[in-house]
Amino acid sequence: MKKRIPWLVLAAPPQVVLNASPSRPDRKLHGRFLHITDIHTDPYYIKGSSQSSRCHRKESDKDRRAGYYGIPFGTCDSPWTLTNLTFEHLEDNWSPEIDFVIWTGDNARHDEDHEIPRTLDEIFALNRAVAKKMEDVFLRKGIPVVPSLGNNDVWRPNEITDEFASIWDAFIPSASRSSFRKGAYYAVEVIPDALAAISLNTMYFYHYNQAVRGCVVGDVSDPGNLQFDWLEEQLEMFRARQMQVWVTGHVPPSDYHYFPECYYRYAGLSLRYQDVILGSLFGHLNVDHFYFVDAADLNVRMPSRGFEGTIFEALMADFEALVKGSKHLNYDDYAVVTVSPSSVPNPYLPSFRVFSYNISGLGSTTVGAVGEDEYLLMTKKNRASRWKHLPYRHGNDGSRQCMDAGYRDSWRCKLRPWRSDSDSPSRQNTLWTPLGYAQYYIPQLDEPKFKLEYLTFPIPSLYRGEGPVPLRNLPKSLREARVTKSELAPYELSDLTIPSWLDLACKLGKPREKKLRKLFKKYMYMGGEDI
Repeated sequence: MKKRIPWLVLAAPPQVVLNASPSRPDRKLHGRFLHITDIHTDPYYIKGSSQSSRCHRKESDKDRRAGYYGIPFGTCDSPWTLTNLTFEHLEDNWSPEIDFVIWTGDNARHDEDHEIPRTLDEIFALNRAVAKKMEDVFLRKGIPVVPSLGNNDVWRPNEITDEFASIWDAFIPSASRSSFRKGAYYAVEVIPDALAAISLNTMYFYHYNQAVRGCVVGDVSDPGNLQFDWLEEQLEMFRARQMQVWVTGHVPPSDYHYFPECYYRYAGLSLRYQDVILGSLFGHLNVDHFYFVDAADLNVRMPSRGFEGTIFEALMADFEALVKGSKHLNYDDYAVVTVSPSSVPNPYLPSFRVFSYNISGLGSTTVGAVGEDEYLLMTKKNRASRWKHLPYRHGNDGSRQCMDAGYRDSWRCKLRPWRSDSDSPSRQNTLWTPLGYAQYYIPQLDEPKFKLEYLTFPIPSLYRGEGPVPLRNLPKSLREARVTKSELAPYELSDLTIPSWLDLACKLGKPREKKLRKLFKKYMYMGGEDI
């Protein structure tokens, strides 16, 4: 007998399109945005059931029991009680404080219970229900929401764009609907004429998707190649308009998670448009960490780095290698990828993070007025003038190996010359530069309350002007300016530019920095086990 789904009343009917909220150009500009990922709501979750059943049934008296708000460090997905609690907290504490939302996918439960197989209708219904919450909490207040497809949000990864065009109709700008229907990727100007977010469909790059062909050179109809062609057009257009961009998606880019040629295309565009891209925001792995896209990955003489050991061990090995070559680091050769932990307490604890970015110098205090702001226009003019005079320094090195049949048809041998700008916002703290983030989590699910886990800012910056984090959202221990040290501020990064991230990586890459490494690992896994 087929089980009924009693929670469908929470979702919009399949044929109903969520209404777009009216534009709110008068809303205040805060210089903050939310990143939330991997919500994984499970409509079959039952309080008191066994973890071994994915919290769907009682199977063993010895097994861990499902709590009202979930199981911490467990294998079950999120009950609706946790999802509702999270959105209530965000509405009360953060919706008045942010400019936009990056939402990087995986809203449906994992398909890991053979007794209750996940259906396509369930996937769509769960996504509609979570989209409705995003609309109610943020979009109706005029706050743009930028969703991305996760690997658990799709059935057949290449045949769902029409349905999601309906589910996310409220979030997709009319100018982007054509690209979305082609492949579920699109761009949003979250601050018109100033700042954009590009949402990628990483399912076309993901090596587990056997329905695509892996971005092979010359395959003009491959969905991954078509998306990269579109991405390059978007980045070129935003560069011409002197706008800055966040690149977002679900599965983070690496030669481990992507088809090799898809990764090479991603890496090439990340470095070519380093002056446009502020950073890359992803989820999927449920582990808090950062790493680099490296120009060395595009060198045909360099073997694939692969992926060995735990994520922490792999990162420390990469960071130690950075230290060895730190005297010759060239910032032109790097782009940063940040991976946020999940909202689902599987395998760690529920969390989200709020980024702060530089809006100093702007005379305008509302989002709608920023595009015509005198300081912004002057900044754009200066950047455009400087760009014209920068030399081309990078590209195909003419390696003899590119003449060999094994490499000739690789994107690594198709690199065109490009240039870099050391004064761009990803390299130097200026207008739109990311300054840091504050990460929140629920340490005790039996007493569910979001608390600050850590932040990246220097403590003195918390008390300057409006501050990167509203004081009411800081713990009492950090609300007074006399505080100078705290374990909640382990990194004290002045900003999140490429040089700052590389400095932190080089510190972590020194084995003698045992205390810093221990803290980094603690925050990576929230005190749980390595994966």
